[in-house]
Amino acid sequence: MPKKGKKAKMPLSDEEQLLLFQQKMLAEEEMAKKKERLLSQFLKDKLAKEEHNSVLNLNKINTQWRTVLREVKTRELHKDIEILSQTFERVVDCKDSVIKSLARDLSEAEEQYAHALRSHLHNIDQLLALQRCRLNLLEESYNTELEALTKEFETERKTIIDQHEKEIHYLQDVFMAMEQNYIDSEYESKLEFQSMWDDLKNKNLEKKHFLRLQLENIVDLWRRFQEALKNYTDATEDQKIAFETLKVKDEKSSKEIEAQMKKIQRLQDAIIILKSKILVHSRESEEQNQYIRKDKELILAQLRKFKAQRTQARELSQENLVKLTMESNATLKALRKIVDKGEKILKLAEICRKFETEEEKVLPFYSSVLTPEEQEKIEEIYPEELTEELAKVIVNYTGMENFWKRYNKVKLEQLSLQYRHAQLLEINGKLREMLKQYLDGISVSDEVLSQLNPLFIVNHRSNLPQPLPTPTTQPGDKPPPTTYNIIEAAHVISHIL
Repeated sequence: MPKKGKKAKMPLSDEEQLLLFQQKMLAEEEMAKKKERLLSQFLKDKLAKEEHNSVLNLNKINTQWRTVLREVKTRELHKDIEILSQTFERVVDCKDSVIKSLARDLSEAEEQYAHALRSHLHNIDQLLALQRCRLNLLEESYNTELEALTKEFETERKTIIDQHEKEIHYLQDVFMAMEQNYIDSEYESKLEFQSMWDDLKNKNLEKKHFLRLQLENIVDLWRRFQEALKNYTDATEDQKIAFETLKVKDEKSSKEIEAQMKKIQRLQDAIIILKSKILVHSRESEEQNQYIRKDKELILAQLRKFKAQRTQARELSQENLVKLTMESNATLKALRKIVDKGEKILKLAEICRKFETEEEKVLPFYSSVLTPEEQEKIEEIYPEELTEELAKVIVNYTGMENFWKRYNKVKLEQLSLQYRHAQLLEINGKLREMLKQYLDGISVSDEVLSQLNPLFIVNHRSNLPQPLPTPTTQPGDKPPPTTYNIIEAAHVISHIL
């Protein structure tokens, strides 16, 4: 067996401890991931079950709720059908009356249309006759003007052709004269050239004979000169070659100088031409600048004027815009009030339609309830002459006649109900007063005892004030009012029975 000392573990280094720590961390991370996977799988399964159950329960609730809604909807639809049937009958009756009135209006409109069509056709015939007369006059004037223009054109054409022929003949004569002058000048120049050529030829021959005589005398000198020349050429061969090269360069440079001089001359000519053009253009530009300055001043004045007009127009448009916005806001508010009022009226009409009678549903627009005699009396009491302005105003409000009928009917009913309400309030007040008197008579309380009560008698005495002894009445005086003790009938009957 090994010794105990050998069983003891060796101390681990830092790297080994770090490796062990990392392995533990990895193992813990793997365990945590496994737990998360299991938990997420469990939650997913649970969520799927819950969703399945929720779907089933939602379907059950929806089926039950649909049955309830169907029942409620059927009731509402039955009620709506009843209301719609009543309104439909009323609308049908209204439409029948409207159709009859429209048929009458249609027949009247057809008669008016036929009359207007006849008058329109008559007017069109008159206009066509006037137009035909006008066209005939215009055609005659056109023909006369055309004949005058053709005559003027022919005369002008003849004059132009004659003038053209005259100019052609004149140019031909000029051409012939110039050609003759050219032939004459050419012949004269040839004669002058021939004479000059003969003179020059004779002079050259004479010079040649004179030079030949001189050369014969100078032959010896020539030979000597040739020998000296040969010696000179042999001695100055290198300088000659250099001279030839310099001569070639000189010729080239002279050619270049001539070309440059020609170029300079051309440039100077061009400069002179350009200077003249610049002067002309400067004068023209100065004139144009003066015109432009004047135009600029005018344009600036117009621009200032337009700017002032624009600012005025902008201020005016701004004021108009502000005014328009304020008016539009006011109109919008007024229209909103009118719309709200109309909606309120429609709602009230819907509410009031439920309380309409059968007669009102069948005949919503009643005729006048006044008899002809009553209407004649009203016209006699309130006579009113029908003027054109009043007739125009009445025509604009004819569409509101049925509305005013119903409105007046409702207003009369309202006034009658208010009058009836006032009567009932008065009767109720009287009845309340009588009831109060009765209750005060049959009850005993501090308030009743403090007030005068003819029914309250103690020891054969009432709490009413006793009348003072009246002095002797004189003739002509009114007798004092007599007082009476009133006993309630119910009190008497209760004692008798």
